[in-house]
Amino acid sequence: MHQTWRNLTFLHWRYDPEIIRRTIPPQLTLDTFDGSAWIGLVPFVLTIPWVSKWVSKFPETNVRTYVLGPDGQPGVWFHTLEASSLPAVLAARAWYKLPYRWASMSVNAGPQSVEYRSTRKAPFGKGTTDLAIEVGNRRETQDLDNFLTARYRLYTFHKGRVACAQIEHEPWPLQHARVLRLNENLILNSGVPVPTGEPLVHFSRELQVSAGQLKWF
Repeated sequence: MHQTWRNLTFLHWRYDPEIIRRTIPPQLTLDTFDGSAWIGLVPFVLTIPWVSKWVSKFPETNVRTYVLGPDGQPGVWFHTLEASSLPAVLAARAWYKLPYRWASMSVNAGPQSVEYRSTRKAPFGKGTTDLAIEVGNRRETQDLDNFLTARYRLYTFHKGRVACAQIEHEPWPLQHARVLRLNENLILNSGVPVPTGEPLVHFSRELQVSAGQLKWF
């Protein structure tokens, strides 16, 4: 499945690994950097070419951490994926067994700032995000930047089994960014304790992505 991701912001917080280890399946190993687990809040706009207009372009926000699979390969574990397209939510839950949830969402992007808003819809529970960022200059990637963004596999868990799908893309063209406004309870309502401290922020304007089929362990 070929996709384009636009106006994407990464917010990341450090966590105690023991806290986050309890939120992932035992078949996966928590991946840490500098002794810390990391939780990301990642809003963006997703476009899928050559499909119905009802699912071809919509905002998405995910809450994620980083893991190693049963074969030791690094990837992403999603605590939630919010999307404004109900057909896309239902399709992703069925095909990829991912915890997608339907939400009312908007993304307003300008040349120097981006605003994201999201509120879950019934029957998917509570969870909101209200975020505004200021976009900065190009950022030279360091080891931590690559750890958080250069992830080429997703993991999911269904009926006691782990599966993965390969994600192909070029390295992220990252920019500096600064939070102007952040009000959210989506992380807490996705099974992760409330983050503390200021997040590490990255921004990227656009990236082409391809997602492969699920493979079961």
